[in-house]
Parts: sequence; C-alpha cells; structure tokens
Amino acid sequence: MSENDDRFPEGFPEERSPQGDKKTFSSLAKEELCRERLSRPCCTRAEAYGVLLFCNGFSGDGIRIVTASPAVAQRLPRLFRRAFGVRFDRQPGENARGKQTFAVTDPVKLGRILDTFGYDHGQVSHHINYAVLEESCCQAAFFRGAFLAAGSIMDPRQRYHLELTTSHYAVSRELAPLLAEMDFHPKTTTRRGNYVTYFKQSEAIADFLTAIGAPLSAMELMNAKLEKNIMNRVNRRSNCDMANLDKAVAAAQGQIAAIRTLRSSPRWDALPENLRETAELRTEHPELSLSQLAELAGVSKSCLNHRLRKLMELAEELNSEPRP
Repeated sequence: MSENDDRFPEGFPEERSPQGDKKTFSSLAKEELCRERLSRPCCTRAEAYGVLLFCNGFSGDGIRIVTASPAVAQRLPRLFRRAFGVRFDRQPGENARGKQTFAVTDPVKLGRILDTFGYDHGQVSHHINYAVLEESCCQAAFFRGAFLAAGSIMDPRQRYHLELTTSHYAVSRELAPLLAEMDFHPKTTTRRGNYVTYFKQSEAIADFLTAIGAPLSAMELMNAKLEKNIMNRVNRRSNCDMANLDKAVAAAQGQIAAIRTLRSSPRWDALPENLRETAELRTEHPELSLSQLAELAGVSKSCLNHRLRKLMELAEELNSEPRP
C-alpha cells in the first residue's frame, strides 16, 4: 500500500494497550513528548490550550480530560499548575490504570483558566485565539498539547497515519492557517461527528513529530520506512529472480522436448557433432541456466544459444513434415 494511499482508516483505534501488551507507537510518542520540560510560561499555557481545545469537555461549566496514557496522566497536573496555578478538582489516584479522568468544576478555577485565553466567564467560544500562539515555540507547544489530548499515530511498520481529533468544527477549520505557518498541509475529514486533521505522508509526519518535541519517534518512523523500502527491494528482486528462473525452466523443457524429437528420427545421426554434444549436455543438465551450460561446454553463451535454437528449428521442421 502506498504511503499516499488516500483511503481513510474507518474507526481509527484509540490509543490503548491491554495490560502486558507491548506499548503502541502512539503511547511511546506521547511518553517522549511528556519528557519535554515545562519551561517558558507562554509555551506552557499554549500546550495547556491545545489540551483544552482537543480534550473531552471544555466549557464554562467545567473541564473534563480523559487519557489512557500514564505519561500524559502524570504530566497534566504539573501542566495545569504551571499554566494556571490550579489543581484538578478530580483526578485519579497514584495507582490508577486504564483510562484516567481529570476534571475542573470550581468556578474560581474555571474563571482563571478562561481569563488566560480571553474567554468571557461562563461562555467558551470554541475558536483558536491566535494571539496566544504568535510565537513559533508556542505553536509547537499548542500542537503538542493537542496531540497529547486527542492525537494518534499508527505503527509506521503498518502504514503512515497521524491524526488530531476534535469535536469542534471551528477549531478544526482554524488549524489550517496555523499549520500552514509551520509549513504543514494536512487533510481533513469527519468521523462519527468529530473533525479529524490527518497526515499520511511519512516525511510530513516525521517533521510534525520533530516540531512538537518527539524527534526520537520521528527517527523511528523513518527507520521503519527505510526497512520497508529495503524489504520491498528484496521482494522485487526475489520476484524477478523467480520469474527469470521460470522462464529458464520453460526454455530448457522446450529444448529437451526438441532433442527427444530429433533422437527419435533418422536426422539424429546426421547432426553435426557440435549439435549432438550440445543436445547431450542439455539433456544431462536440464537444471542449468544458459550461462552455466555454456561454461560447461567451453563456448560462449551466444554460441550455445545459437546451437540450441538450431536444434529447435530442426525439430520444428520434423514436426511440420507430413506424416506417411
């Protein structure tokens, strides 16, 4: 399947790995992103903004974030403390597993968060406030937060696909100019009432991962692509060799059939010695290629090929002669 194949994976699986299973590529990428330091206040707020616009619920009544990633679950409390100076009103315990839910319902905390992004109290307009994302570092942090909240990437050994999913149409639409500023041009679609922005080209996915802070995942993706390219070349070479072998076997069988025809006729004894020697070699070594047979006969490949063609022509003449 080509990496530019535009078929969309219906029901793209959420990131989840049953207990004991190997971690998904998405979970490993998110672990790498969560190792990014929360340093500049503007970038910390931008990352939190990405989480809010792509999380499960963000309104004047409350915030609800659900994640299956342990790394994201560990990062969220630190992110919200650094960005807004607030703690979640609801969050899982230290030993929680599976999907974990974080929530803010306190009006004072909600007001502080809404003020940060210029929203009126009690009213959340689900649009991207570009003023919060003027710097390129903040744009990258915003998309890091969006990916942590609602991003998925398929294992590149299977196919190339990265997506960001939001339930807000305006947010999805307004991603395009923001991504264009970073020289990214993804496609969009809808799935089960959600709006999906997605990449299907390996280079674009690798560049996006690098931009948001996951260069190791990007390198792993490109390594997987290199391995697939090598395997494809090996398979093509193997298929070509098999096709050539089939042709050689078919040619040898035709030559041996012609030799048998000549042996059963009076013409055999009248054949020149070099043709009889060639016929004997081919009959004794049906598995050899033309080059190998020529080496065994001590003649050039073209010379041997000429002799075999002559034998086949003589056999065809015999077969075309009217029978008494």
